[in-house]
Amino acid sequence: MLTSMLAFRERFHALHDNVEQFVRGKPEVVRLALTCMFAEGHLLIEDVPGVAKTSLAKALAASVSGVFQRIQFTPDLLPSDVTGVEVFNAKTLEFQFRKGPVFANVLLGDEINRASPKTQSALLQVMAEQTVTVGLKTYAAPRPFFCVATQNSVEHQGTYPLPEAQLDRFLMRTSIGYPAPDVEKEVVALGIARKAPDPSTSVMDVEEVAQMIALARTVDVSDQLREYVVNIVSATRQDAALLRGASPRGSIALATAAQVVAASHGRPYATPDDVKSVAEPVLAHRIQLTHQARMEGRTAAGVVEEILRDGRRVPVPRAG
Repeated sequence: MLTSMLAFRERFHALHDNVEQFVRGKPEVVRLALTCMFAEGHLLIEDVPGVAKTSLAKALAASVSGVFQRIQFTPDLLPSDVTGVEVFNAKTLEFQFRKGPVFANVLLGDEINRASPKTQSALLQVMAEQTVTVGLKTYAAPRPFFCVATQNSVEHQGTYPLPEAQLDRFLMRTSIGYPAPDVEKEVVALGIARKAPDPSTSVMDVEEVAQMIALARTVDVSDQLREYVVNIVSATRQDAALLRGASPRGSIALATAAQVVAASHGRPYATPDDVKSVAEPVLAHRIQLTHQARMEGRTAAGVVEEILRDGRRVPVPRAG
């Protein structure tokens, strides 16, 4: 059983190295995905097709010996196709629940913005509470439960933009980006040989993941650091470039992600640098730019970076 932050760091990096064998050349993306998982959050990957979004989710599930399920979101997908459905059994004269694909340790929601808002909302409860209610009964999802959703950032025809409530359920949003030329050469060689990396090697099981989640929760977040987190999030609500700032859920997400970052470095306490390292992927999708700011070419990520750099606006707490 894991009892120390040094053990957490060792196991975190072992898992990171294993996943990176199948998502090559993207160590920062893998780090964020693992940070998100150990913070018990969910990850939204917004990128073009063919950059290993699916491979990342599959490699994570295989690396922790977890149950992996994939949902291909389409306009005709129904909520019951996501959560499951009650079916009448003629022999017992009773309704029986057939579990949907959300009952997994790692769930891939592929092209989530292609489904209707009604179907998208079928994920809201399980992402926030790790339970699913069908009819009059509530069922617990497996623990740990980690949702990785993808959406195409360049194609908008036939899509339904995720509403704010859905976006807010994702602890982080990131993109993978194109691979470096040398990595892409390896990918092309494998494609020519009709070989695909098989992410079947596991380095831990889901019980150890649960232990690491519990250990990360014990990382100390000082009163000064909590104030720093709140000040960052409050600044998003007051920025003239933003129509909407982040909610208190964003503050909680920022603090819990910083706890995992600290644990991954073997420390029992979080620092301002831990907060800064995850602020953009945690907050950028939770804020909305004004029309004028968009016309000026500003981005949500850029606004978050400006807030972090402005020491007068958001003073960085001193060590100790």
